[in-house]
Amino acid sequence: MDRNLNGHHDLSLNDHVVVIGGGISGLAAAHRLLRVASGARVTLLEADNRLGGKIVTHNVDGFLIEGGADSFLASKPRGVGLCAEIGLGDHLQGVTPRRRRAFVLSHGHLHDLPEGLSGLVPTRLMPIARSSLLSPLGKARVALEFVLPRRHGEEDESLGGFMRRRLGSEAWERLIEPLMAGIYAADGDALSLAATFPQLRDAERVHGGVIKGALAARPRAQASGMAPRSPFLTPIGGIGELVTTLAITLTSGGVTICMGTPVTAVDVVPGGYVVRLASGNTVLANAVVVATPAFAAAQMLDAIDGGLVTDLAAIAYVSTAIVTFAFRRDQISHPLDAHGYVVPRIEGGPILACTWPSRKWAGRAPEGWELIRVFIGRSGRESDLAGDDESLFALARREVVDRLGTTASPTRQRIDRWPRGMPQYLLGHPERVARIELAVRGHRGLFLAGSAYHGVGIPDCIASGEAAADAVGATIAMRGA
Repeated sequence: MDRNLNGHHDLSLNDHVVVIGGGISGLAAAHRLLRVASGARVTLLEADNRLGGKIVTHNVDGFLIEGGADSFLASKPRGVGLCAEIGLGDHLQGVTPRRRRAFVLSHGHLHDLPEGLSGLVPTRLMPIARSSLLSPLGKARVALEFVLPRRHGEEDESLGGFMRRRLGSEAWERLIEPLMAGIYAADGDALSLAATFPQLRDAERVHGGVIKGALAARPRAQASGMAPRSPFLTPIGGIGELVTTLAITLTSGGVTICMGTPVTAVDVVPGGYVVRLASGNTVLANAVVVATPAFAAAQMLDAIDGGLVTDLAAIAYVSTAIVTFAFRRDQISHPLDAHGYVVPRIEGGPILACTWPSRKWAGRAPEGWELIRVFIGRSGRESDLAGDDESLFALARREVVDRLGTTASPTRQRIDRWPRGMPQYLLGHPERVARIELAVRGHRGLFLAGSAYHGVGIPDCIASGEAAADAVGATIAMRGA
């Protein structure tokens, strides 16, 4: 799979498409290119010595440990769709149905997450009324959302500002913000509503409120058969199985995959682009798909378009880390009768969430053992990740002791760090992405893909890569017409 590139390719030969970046967006782009540009040569360049980007699954002594995302949303079609295309459609599993419960840490105690949440929105008032998470005044404020007038206008607002306006500050801070942070590791008061949850703004405009909108969407989803068997899905062998299967599919389809091959720059040449490698070699291409983080794309494209580079470099990122422990079941006093818990920003601590993969998914740990994942890092708290690995292990260990009552040191522990791993869709993001896309359209044969633009989830990244590949196919078809 890993091949070296030496010297130039000749643009006079068959169309050559270079995909830069071997994360899920780049892999999805290369896979789609096999279909939409079947006559072209495809080369995928990855700077790291492995594929997958922030997707990585560790198989160690019977433990299946996810270093990044552990699943994808079943309701977004391209995760399930790509898995079906590469033979994993019947190899997907949902979360363990008997333990779909989750907790929220509030005032130092774990409280049940109320049932009936849909897209951050409570759709059942009785679970809210019974919840110990909100005060009586906070619960009344949620119910008031039914009669609040809608706000008209096209202007964007922050996700936090919108949710406070519709459901109240307490519901935002104690219930909705920690769920949002589990997706974006962000400060919700800085996130763009239009870029993150545009359906909430649409619900207010069309139905008069977010709860009314969620209730209206439920029968439509059921009637259309869109309601998934599980809200989250993952391959039985871990999310990394998606990467390894894609790599095999690409190689057998004739894609050249080059790992350990950093790209330093992309320049324009007659008829296409020259891709400059850190090794000193160059690769010529008729079309280039840059499927890297925005800041890396900005560095590569510096000589092509200054305005484009400025907007790419302006997309902010947050660093995160995941610490995973393995304990014997009898070393944990908590019953672990849920999938884990999330931590609101107002708790003031460094921990974002803690999940229990051995309770969430089947086959993650040997019998009698438990896996615990502790998530560290959120916007505005970058200093939490400044320490070495041992300091983060100690931080996560204290969290597990305090919340789960562990009585011994973990048998296994590992850390997966993701420097600048999570793009932040801040206010102004839709306008910035529109400028980026307009600038890219001015460079024939150049395309962008990845989590920096239209969604951070795995299905979003897959769709982004596939959209770039479709545009490549259309460009090649136009040239041949």
